Formats: sequence, C-alpha cells, structure tokens
Amino acid sequence: MGDRSRWKRLGRLLAMVTMLLAGADLAVPQAARDRAGDAPSRSRGERKPPGEGRVLVLHLDGPISPVTAEALERALGRAEHEKYEALVIEIDTPGGLESSMRDMVKDMLASSVPTIAWVTPSGAHAASAGVFIVMASDFAAMAPGTNIGAATPISLQGPMDSTLARKATNDASAFARSVATQRGRNAKWAEDAVRHAVSINEDEAVAIDVVDTVAATFDELMALAEGRSWRRGAATAVLHVRDKPVDRIDVGFRQRLLALIADPNVAYILMLLGFYGVMFELQNPGAILPGVVGGICLILAFLALSVLPVNYAGIALILLAMVFFIAEVKVASHGILGAGGVVALLLGSMILFQGIGAGRLSLVVVLVATLVTALFFLLVVGAGLRAQARRVTTGSAGLVGQRAVVIERLAPDGSVRLGDEIWKAVASTPVEAGNAVEITGIEGLTLRVRPMAKEA
Repeated sequence: MGDRSRWKRLGRLLAMVTMLLAGADLAVPQAARDRAGDAPSRSRGERKPPGEGRVLVLHLDGPISPVTAEALERALGRAEHEKYEALVIEIDTPGGLESSMRDMVKDMLASSVPTIAWVTPSGAHAASAGVFIVMASDFAAMAPGTNIGAATPISLQGPMDSTLARKATNDASAFARSVATQRGRNAKWAEDAVRHAVSINEDEAVAIDVVDTVAATFDELMALAEGRSWRRGAATAVLHVRDKPVDRIDVGFRQRLLALIADPNVAYILMLLGFYGVMFELQNPGAILPGVVGGICLILAFLALSVLPVNYAGIALILLAMVFFIAEVKVASHGILGAGGVVALLLGSMILFQGIGAGRLSLVVVLVATLVTALFFLLVVGAGLRAQARRVTTGSAGLVGQRAVVIERLAPDGSVRLGDEIWKAVASTPVEAGNAVEITGIEGLTLRVRPMAKEA
C-alpha cells in the first residue's frame, strides 16, 4: 500500500509540472515566439516562402512585344506568390508595341511587389516604350553610358496622317504624364519625350528626376535602393534589398522561340513560305519535302501571329490572293484573276498587323513577297499544270496513239512490231500482215489496235 501511495503522489507531481510548463509556454508573447522562429503556422509544417528575403531579377533585352509582356507578367506573379523582396528589371530596349507596353505598365503599377528598373549594361538604352517601363518602376537607375527617351509613337503601317498622329501623340503623352506623376518623376520631361522625341543620358536623367540614381554594378544598385520608400495606394513600405540573395529568371525555350519569330517581318515570311509549301504539295502529291517544310513554317507563323496584334481581315485577303493565283493558272481569265491576287496580297499585307509601335512590316518585304508570289504562281505553278496537261509519253499509257506494223494477220488476234519489239495484239476487224495499225489501249501484255487510214 505504501509503495502504491508513493507512486500516486509521484504521478500527481509529474502532472502538475507538465501543466505548469504548458502554461508557461502559452504565456510566451506571440511576437517573441515569432522572433524565435516558432510561429504556429510553421510549427504545423508550413514551409518558408521560397522568395522570402531574396531578390528576383528579370532581364528584358530587345523590342517590347507580347513575349516580353508575358515574361514580365510571369515574373511579377512569381515574385508575389513566393514573397520576394523586390523584382529587378534589367532593361535594354529600342521600344516596341504600345499595347504590350501598356500591359506591362499596368502589371507593374498593380503589383504588390516593388519593382526596380535598371537600364544596363553600358551602351544600353530605354527608348520609346522602354521609357514608360522605367518610369513605372518604384525605383529607377541607369548604368554609366546609357540613355533614355525618344518615345514618340509610330504606326506599324508606316507614316500616319496628321489627325491620327496627333491623336496617338496626345494619348501617349497623357499616359506618360500619368505614370510619371504617380511615381513622383518629371512629368514635363516625360511629355517632351513623347511629343518631341527628346533623349538624355544617365547624368541628365538623375539631374532632372527622370530616374533616381546611377548604378554601375548590381551590388551598387542594391545598396542605393536600400531604405527607399515605395507606395501602393495609401500604403507605404521600405525596400530591404542590400546583400540579399539573388534569383535570376531563366528564359524558357518557348519564349526564346517566340522572341526569334515574333518580328512581324519574320512571321509574315514564314506564313507565305508555309502557304507555298502546302500548296505545292497539294499540286504534286508525294513530293513530301515541300509539305513538311510548309507545314512547319505555317505552324511557326501561326505561333508568332498568336502573340502579335493581327488583323484577321489581312489574313483573309492573303488567303483570297492565293485562291486567285491558283485560279489564274487553271482558268482563262486573261490576267484578271492574277491582278486581283496581286491587289489582295498587297492590301492584306499592309493591314496584316495593327496598332502603334516600333516594329513594323517592311514595305520592301511586302513588295518583294508580292512579286515573288505572283511569279511563283503565274510561271512555276502554271508551267507545272501545263506539263500535267501534255500527252503522256512514258509507261503503258505512253504507248497509246503510237504506230505499229502487223507481222501476223490479226483475225482478230495476231502479232505486231512496235519499234524493235514484237507484241501480241487484238483488233476489232481483221488486218492483213504489212498494214499499219494504231494502238488504242493495252491489257496486260496485249495491245488493242485499230487499222490506220491509208495515206492518199
């Protein structure tokens, strides 16, 4: 009994100690537990966000297009989802499509992650659409030997008339003022960059508050950005990026491919080559190579067109031109269908791409493509169709219509001489030996013949 009582007292003592320890743990302030890295969410197995305490870097090089807009959208999405401290955008661009630029600016203005724009390396520039992207960033810097400016809009279809040019310029300048004002930058210069195509170097940009600073290296950029405030709506925060680990975004194969073929001129040429190849294969079944090459070019062209501002009326006119060219070599239209094809191809090419931007479909490319296409269909395809219409001169079918001499009376079976060969033959009427006959058909190894009219 004594032993049992001692064990009971020991059990009660252990229970009291356990309760006291649990109470002490609950009494620890939540902030202290978080500082100790023992927050309840993580104690339950939740992992630290991959980007916490890190900086994400995206390099944008080349024209602004839907490809670069998609790359920035993905980078901002990753930065927000993985809780990065900031997204650094390294920029070197001659400009690009206005529609893509506006999408990029809207994403930057709405992002919950601060953005740092850096025009780099030395010799780089942020021209045209690139000006808006730099001004939309929370912190902007330029490397030594760089420049920014010349944001006057141009048309994909070449020079605009005065009214359209004035509307496009007014719209772009208002947008530039709005973005610059929202980020506390020089709105007057932003408007001049659009209206008068002014351009300045890095020192001038810092002096007139177009960008925040000049940074020669990435580490210097992070040191200069440290402690700078940034704002979203009414909320204000501070950048903490000095000496933070860096993750760089690797461009995927799809984006590299799109960047290569998304040029309007490349997409246009791929589309025409695709049409040529497929139509040549349809005209000459079994050629294989034209069909394979044409199919690949056509798919690549459609991939490029999927990210370009395409006017589908332009594609319809180009397809109509192909139909006209094919009809011209099959129908005696005295050149009317061919002329219609040239006009449809020219009009379709000129309106194929729509919008305002730096990239454009070259008029030289359009004229050369139209001339080559017209010559291809009117000469090459026409010659091929004429060759198909000629009488067959080889094989079994090539024997039809030839002349043979009877060497064994046909009654109705017999033998005939065709060149140096002896053939069995059958005639619908008896033919004496020595007479000439015309071959009208062949069945296996037997010729069907008929007497030839005697010459006067």
